[in-house]
Amino acid sequence: MTRRLAVQIELSHYLLLSAVLFAIGVLGVLTRKNLIVILMSVELMLNAVNLTFIAIAKFTGDLNGQLMVFFVLCVAAAEVAVGLAILISLWRQRGTMDIDSANLMKW
Repeated sequence: MTRRLAVQIELSHYLLLSAVLFAIGVLGVLTRKNLIVILMSVELMLNAVNLTFIAIAKFTGDLNGQLMVFFVLCVAAAEVAVGLAILISLWRQRGTMDIDSANLMKW
């Protein structure tokens, strides 16, 4: 007979993981030059926030956090669709995904 070890994950563990994921996303946005990597870093930050919502909803027993996650997922899907369309357009016009080439809105 095998003995199973019961591991209980506390809210602080979820929040720490979420903070680490969010920090990695911020680091990706601030340090990378490739627009696709920046877009993926933004998505990582959104998923970190979703993890926070889910963890708090689980530990408080409130469903509002889960509803907020559905809303954030919908916004993230729309953001990815628009972002990828902009990136494809930029790729076709400039032939690069470097953020320095996307300076049309600069003064």
